[in-house]
Amino acid sequence: MLHEFINWILATVHNWGYAGIFILMALESTVLPIPSELVLIPAGYLAFEGHMNLALILLSATLGSLAGASFNYAFALWVGRPFLERWGKYFFVRPPLLHKTDEFFARHGKISTFTGRLIPGIRHLISLPAGLTRMNPATFAIYTLLGAGIWSTILTLIGYFIGGNEALIQSYLHILTIALISGVGVIIAGYWWWQRRIAREGK
Repeated sequence: MLHEFINWILATVHNWGYAGIFILMALESTVLPIPSELVLIPAGYLAFEGHMNLALILLSATLGSLAGASFNYAFALWVGRPFLERWGKYFFVRPPLLHKTDEFFARHGKISTFTGRLIPGIRHLISLPAGLTRMNPATFAIYTLLGAGIWSTILTLIGYFIGGNEALIQSYLHILTIALISGVGVIIAGYWWWQRRIAREGK
């Protein structure tokens, strides 16, 4: 079953080209279990072989990610928010908690959206709190594009340079995951220090 699913992803990238990359990355940015590694690394290797254009791969992947993330955002905004406001108390989500979440995203929504796109497991879900808290749509789109663009570029370049060596890919993905999480930690720490400094100067 899993093997057939992987083969379907690879066939979609190979046969549908840029449209396939856009669709798969849009699905990957919702809550569907489509690993972006299985989409963009093979695409990068096809670019290395001259069958696809590297810039168009990145454009398709980034826009696809934005489309999927925007679906999650809209769903949370138009369905999730009214649901929680009316029924949230039955799921331990009372108005004060929802209000605190709104305040957090009002202050830290940009950094949360950007860094969330770079963390496996979180990148699929970060659009939901953004929608629930009514984050500015333009701001959401900009920071989603930044995060998705970086993630797509890394995976595509791995496929471009070492796509034919499965052992190297496994090694690099492990290192990449650690490096990304470490990098996100540094960004968050720097952001926290900057916010503290602004708070001190404002007193």
